[in-house]
Amino acid sequence: MKKFLLVIYQKYILDGLSAMALGLFASLIVGLILRTSAEQLLNVWPDGLFLSSLKEIGSAAIAMMGPAIAIAVSYKLKAPLLVLVASMVAGQLGAVYGGPAGAYFSVILAIEAGSLVSKKTPLDIIITPTITMIAGFLVAISAGQLIGVLMSGLGIIIVEATKAQPFVMGIIVSVLMGMILTAPISSAALALMLQISGLAAGAATAGCCAQMVGFALMSRKDNKSGEVIAQGLGTSMLQVSNIIRNPWIWVPPTMAAAITGPLATLVFKMENVAAGAGMGTSGLVGVLLTFQTMG
Repeated sequence: MKKFLLVIYQKYILDGLSAMALGLFASLIVGLILRTSAEQLLNVWPDGLFLSSLKEIGSAAIAMMGPAIAIAVSYKLKAPLLVLVASMVAGQLGAVYGGPAGAYFSVILAIEAGSLVSKKTPLDIIITPTITMIAGFLVAISAGQLIGVLMSGLGIIIVEATKAQPFVMGIIVSVLMGMILTAPISSAALALMLQISGLAAGAATAGCCAQMVGFALMSRKDNKSGEVIAQGLGTSMLQVSNIIRNPWIWVPPTMAAAITGPLATLVFKMENVAAGAGMGTSGLVGVLLTFQTMG
């Protein structure tokens, strides 16, 4: 039983959510940056033809969130080709009914259902995509929709609690999201599932930044400049193996997150959107979306 649970954890929590984050990044997050940047620049340069095209590209990328999640997760889980392609429909249906969380769960079940029948019948090219799509639809309108509502509801509670208790919640949100970012779990995917925004998203961004910049600075004497930059602008997840060997190295960045969280909520009144809340300094996405959110 323990071995089975470890397999499930590795497959659907670590691998699945990590892949989902890539799908989100390559569609919703980048699309949001492109569209928002183009909109801001169009206010200054209304005749910029390329800016209008950039805005259109961004909008298209945002609309493709569900299929992007499906492709990323299917590829990571090594789904058969027909299942991978058909899972895009499941991802889109899940996104429509349950947002990012609905898309993820719809895709997971669709992949499993499609894989069960893949290459098992003479009509594989028809049966496999059909089963994959139907399974995705059934999950999307039932569990996917429910999970989406529950996650959004939890996100609303976090947002409202942060407004009511900015000091305490600033610490809690900042520390937890920062640790999730460093752990082999996707903070970006979680933030989008919860749809956190406002001060809560600002605290989450501050915590993620504290972890990434903190680990980058701590390792500057032992690593080359490229490796330091990879942690500061890439991901602090690179430190997981070191944390396992010596958990105490996680204390300074976590303490920094506990400080930056309430500073963000109380002093700087820092706000962000869900797409940037779990990104921190990764690709400067969290920073850019914070600037865009706060004007």
